Amino acid sequence: MNDIRTIALIAGVLALLTAATAVGQFLKRHPDRGLDPAAVNTFNLRLRGWWIMCTVLAAAFWLGTTATVLLFGLVSFWALREFITLTPTRKGDHRALFWVFFAFTPLHYVLVGLNRYDVFSVFLPVYATLFVLARVAFAGDYKRFLERTAKIQAGLVVCVYCLSFAPALLQLPLAGAAGTAGTGNFRLLFFLILLVQFADCMQYVWSRMLGRRLVAAAVSSNRTWEGLLGSATSTALLAAVLWWAAPPFEPWQAALTGFVVAIMGFAGGMTMSAIKRDRGVKDYGTLVVGHGGVLDRIDSICFAAPVFYHMTQLIAGVGSR
Repeated sequence: MNDIRTIALIAGVLALLTAATAVGQFLKRHPDRGLDPAAVNTFNLRLRGWWIMCTVLAAAFWLGTTATVLLFGLVSFWALREFITLTPTRKGDHRALFWVFFAFTPLHYVLVGLNRYDVFSVFLPVYATLFVLARVAFAGDYKRFLERTAKIQAGLVVCVYCLSFAPALLQLPLAGAAGTAGTGNFRLLFFLILLVQFADCMQYVWSRMLGRRLVAAAVSSNRTWEGLLGSATSTALLAAVLWWAAPPFEPWQAALTGFVVAIMGFAGGMTMSAIKRDRGVKDYGTLVVGHGGVLDRIDSICFAAPVFYHMTQLIAGVGSR
């Protein structure tokens, strides 16, 4: 964590957050600028949440691989809780959910921490899925069986399996001995999170500036095709500029990856918005002030992380044990 590239990357992000905070406070104290006070307040609340998340993430990075994997494991646990809580469950689901929360989720992250890609890549989508189906069936409650089990499986895959590919980046053999994470690996993870958050921000900006055609009006009233294209292009340009922060990438490879990450993050936001609309809620929770629930903040990362992981594998020409 002490090499010049890592310091430059983190310092740059901190400088941008500091500048944005200064602008937000200036606009708050000068309401005569003609901007919507509610929009300014939302902007400042989101900045506060980003500061909290950056601080926690930086602390985990500083403590090392184990702490970072543990952090993502806790985030997955809480996100899965928000996902499952959003829709009703029946008594026949409770024992299956107990195993999902307290056995499969922790064990999956243990496998991630041990760099057992050969096992964790199939552990949840195969073995946990089979277990959930059988355990709910053994409970003897067949009403809405497919609907109930599909909800558990979807939550497990999105909130746990897909998100776990983010800390799994620390185990890719990019810099240093196998099984250890070098500074390049931490930069790679930081690079992913930065691209996803930047893409979310630019989607909002481009949709407000040029947005005309909504992707799905019933699902989201502020996500447009123009916002998606502008976000993907802007993120590709940022990734190309910061290619040096991601060890295996050349500028054009970083740009391509940034473009795909923006699209996948957009897809994640749309998908989780559809679930919220179906359940008639605005946010998954209120844990992070100004950002809704944990799942509201990581939905884009959940969809982008596995694609980014495998693109990195392909570009770097490496395999996992």
